[in-house]
Amino acid sequence: MQKIQQNQENERPLSKEQALVLPFNTVGIADIPFVGGKNASLGEMIQQLSSKGVQVPTGFATTAYAYRFFISGAGLETKLRQIFADLDVEDIDNLRQCGKQARALMLDTPFPLELQQAIAQSYQILCQEYGEDTDVAVRSSATAEDLPDASFAGQQETYLNVHGIKGVLESCHKCFASIFTDRAISYRQNKGFDHFEVALSVGVQKMVRSDLACSGVMFSIDTETGFKDAALITAAYGLGETVVQGAVNPDEYLVFKPTLKQGFKPILQKRLGTKEIKMVYDLGGMKLTKNVSVLPSERHQFALNNGEILQLATWTSIIEDHYSQVRGMDTPMDIEWAKDGVTGELFIVQARPETVQSQKTKNVLRSYQLKEKGQIILTGRSVGEMIGQGKARVILDASQIQQFQAGDVLVTNRTDPDWEPIMKKASAIVTNSGGRTCHASIIAREMGIPAIVGCGNATTELQTGQEITVSCAEGETGKVYAGLLNFEINELPLENLPRTRTKIMMNVGNPEEALGLTAIPNDGVGLARMEFIIANHIKAHPLALLHFDDLEDELAKYKIAELTAQYENKAEFFIDKLAQGIGTIAAAFYPKPVIVRLSDFKSNEYANLLGGRQFEPKEENPMLGWRGASRYYDPRYREGFALECEAMKRVRNEMGLTNMILMVPFCRTPEEGRRVLAEMAANGLVKGENGLEVYVMCELPSNVILADEFSQVFDGFSIGSNDLTQLTLGLDRDSELVAHLFDERNSAVKRTIARAIATVKQFNRKIGICGQAPSDYPEFARFLVEEGIDSISLNPDSVLKTLLEIAAAEAVS
Repeated sequence: MQKIQQNQENERPLSKEQALVLPFNTVGIADIPFVGGKNASLGEMIQQLSSKGVQVPTGFATTAYAYRFFISGAGLETKLRQIFADLDVEDIDNLRQCGKQARALMLDTPFPLELQQAIAQSYQILCQEYGEDTDVAVRSSATAEDLPDASFAGQQETYLNVHGIKGVLESCHKCFASIFTDRAISYRQNKGFDHFEVALSVGVQKMVRSDLACSGVMFSIDTETGFKDAALITAAYGLGETVVQGAVNPDEYLVFKPTLKQGFKPILQKRLGTKEIKMVYDLGGMKLTKNVSVLPSERHQFALNNGEILQLATWTSIIEDHYSQVRGMDTPMDIEWAKDGVTGELFIVQARPETVQSQKTKNVLRSYQLKEKGQIILTGRSVGEMIGQGKARVILDASQIQQFQAGDVLVTNRTDPDWEPIMKKASAIVTNSGGRTCHASIIAREMGIPAIVGCGNATTELQTGQEITVSCAEGETGKVYAGLLNFEINELPLENLPRTRTKIMMNVGNPEEALGLTAIPNDGVGLARMEFIIANHIKAHPLALLHFDDLEDELAKYKIAELTAQYENKAEFFIDKLAQGIGTIAAAFYPKPVIVRLSDFKSNEYANLLGGRQFEPKEENPMLGWRGASRYYDPRYREGFALECEAMKRVRNEMGLTNMILMVPFCRTPEEGRRVLAEMAANGLVKGENGLEVYVMCELPSNVILADEFSQVFDGFSIGSNDLTQLTLGLDRDSELVAHLFDERNSAVKRTIARAIATVKQFNRKIGICGQAPSDYPEFARFLVEEGIDSISLNPDSVLKTLLEIAAAEAVS
């Protein structure tokens, strides 16, 4: 298949303006007026990026001149204008009638002989290279397509596994007619494009045998948050149409581009899709392609290995960098790829500018927040960080779209471009299948409405007329709630914000929210908690994974087996998931510091993890018991801590995220601190090596009283005001009998904190705070500034409010 890259030897026309057909290797991005965005981009990559290792199948394109030659030669424009004289794209029946008449007129008019001969000759040259009746993809490429502000994604037709001159000519003719599909007519009208100014080019490209392997779509930007340093890759088995159409729930992979370019392997996330069907060649059948079921054993495996994920991410970066240089501005890209099942090679089959996140204004931060809780009916992949609501309208077939009412929530199996005339009227979209790069996702983003895709059972769980709220504002998992819940939209201007001497950091625990939080002005992460990842993504006790065969709880054993089905080594599951979660947070804020607190579950919380009761003691007061530092070097937990260390080592050494700082919680004495550092070093995390800094939580009176000694052990301190308040005042804030006495603003607490800051400063160590108090009380934040604290880490929703308070405090201090 390597020869797909080779140049075609074809007759060179005198000028591109008068050519009927042009080989891909003779066109580039400047030739969009001649061959449309899709074909110009293929030629650009073949000419400019082959030397950088990017593989693109060759082929040829009919030109815009060929399209106009056909239209004018047959006198079609006058007849088409008559058909569109009374066009009303808001009237579905009228739109369908106009589209049907226009397509019939085009198909009933034969191609000029010169055009037939030019296409046949170019196809025969491909056949000389690849064999008689070689298989090709025939795709439309409009001259107004793949622009930075208009995608025209899927507006015209595509035909795969086309063989023979007759088949190629028929497919090209159908592509010409598809310039008047209902969805293309509606899209052009809504975008303000003249139907008769847009011309159509057709690309004929050697097929990649992804029907025998896999294919998918990738973006050089995170599609939901606009985070520009991530490459998002989706993959499913078979030809790529199932991913584009949203007919399958694909695998998803997220790769961090900056350290990838430095030679690291920063795969931040791997999410397994169901991949239930695949599109393959219909060999000997009546159709060109067909959908078949995927074997269960294949569904439960990732379609790509790590090497292939990294290669595709590298190509994504190369393509993005090239187009950004050509256009003189950042140009995120939307790319389709395919793997050849015969040779095992990867290829790029399309690339276009991304059209949603790249167009968003960056000076206003808009956020949606539910103001009440409700019953969750179903969940899926979240698209668009918004909330929408209305009456559900379940529609199973595009022929029924006239039933749709403006403001309804569209509920269906999946969408394709035929649905677009009603999608712009929807308050939200919910689908059974699809991933974050499918048609429904792309169009929902473009139209500014939330969508939840890949729910599996939306069309059976939801009923037409049912009032629902669709929330995509709670991370990567979208939730459909019963009823119309109250929510609010906040818009925060990001211009002219003051800069403060005190660093403003954030507390982040959920990796799913991390990429979106980077839009909030910040100096990094002051507290990244492991506990959220362990409780919500790993769910199993580390010792239960290490000693899986010895587990006594059969139900826990069954659930762990399900969770770790892709892992022969159960402990590797813990390492992998923890590394991906922490890696995502560290990457989101890179190269700013991200302070990661090592695990601080109490024994009763560890016991609630799958298999945990077998390994945990029953303590009368877990708050003051076996937690934090005391566990790490204890023979009863040491091997569990080793898994944490291995995950953190992977984040720094394999992903290249050396902005990660580690922090030891609940460390009672300096001697204990040294024992923890020794344990970390034994597991490959050596303080000072490769710039590794290790901080300690300042949350015990002993941390304050012995701050001078702790300064000889650790590089920095972070005040945990919650535990420090409890232990200073001698109370349990969870006890309703004394909870009313819990107050970080108490003089004893403030004096303790002031002493900690002063002592640590004497020894030139950094000290910040990551507790709740400055998020809740502006006056407490002012107190910290007055005492000279280095950084304040806040809950994300408190950052801007507290930032202004701190700026005011600094102005008078």
